[in-house]
Amino acid sequence: MRRPLMAGNWKMNLDLRGAIQLAAGLKRELSDVEASDIAVFPPHPFLADVCDTLKNSNIEVGAQNVHPEAKGAFTGEVAVPMLTSIGCQWVIIGHSERRDLFAETNEFLNSKLRAALDGGLKPILCVGEHLEEREGGKAQDVVGSQVTACLAGFTAADMEKITVAYEPVWAIGTGRTATPEQANEMHAMIRKLIGELFGPSLAATTRILYGGSVKPSNVKALMAESELDGALVGGASLKVEDFVLIVRN
Repeated sequence: MRRPLMAGNWKMNLDLRGAIQLAAGLKRELSDVEASDIAVFPPHPFLADVCDTLKNSNIEVGAQNVHPEAKGAFTGEVAVPMLTSIGCQWVIIGHSERRDLFAETNEFLNSKLRAALDGGLKPILCVGEHLEEREGGKAQDVVGSQVTACLAGFTAADMEKITVAYEPVWAIGTGRTATPEQANEMHAMIRKLIGELFGPSLAATTRILYGGSVKPSNVKALMAESELDGALVGGASLKVEDFVLIVRN
């Protein structure tokens, strides 16, 4: 049985006061949740404060990005040891906004995954296709190539620590969501591919999240699908009441 993970990606939003208030509200409202794991991903400047706010709670904290090198002349970047030193446990790698806006390649993301695993962070690897790729019948080929390239060189022991998130690019921040059937079909394909790469038993235990305009109104139908093991939530994770409803549903 795969334990669900409900994750909130705050992206480039809020200020310090708002981030602390959001974290404190989630800590208060979700303290009794035992059926799923919960994680939030604040902007880098707020990570230490949110880690402190959520200390001794059932909510873990992660970063939205990380550099593959442990230190050095990389102005503006953040390294794995920096994140773990303040209490971060997770990191998002390969979000479509990083791929599209910052030209991050599958090979570069592969090196980020390696660094995260070696440094003790739990990575969420994001994959997903653009609208023209789906309409052109290439969605599974695109996502499959992302999974294969990003996980190249990893062992089954590595894969045990990696969570995958399927986020169709055409559904991120657009209000448009993949149907539960579309999401389940892609998740099943990803799981089958992981089975081919690392073995069926590991594929059966790998968590695959869905992301893309997840809201309180659609999360129950999405999570009813057999292959969906949780959600990576964007805009709806910025309001305590919305994210609480998502987690509880």
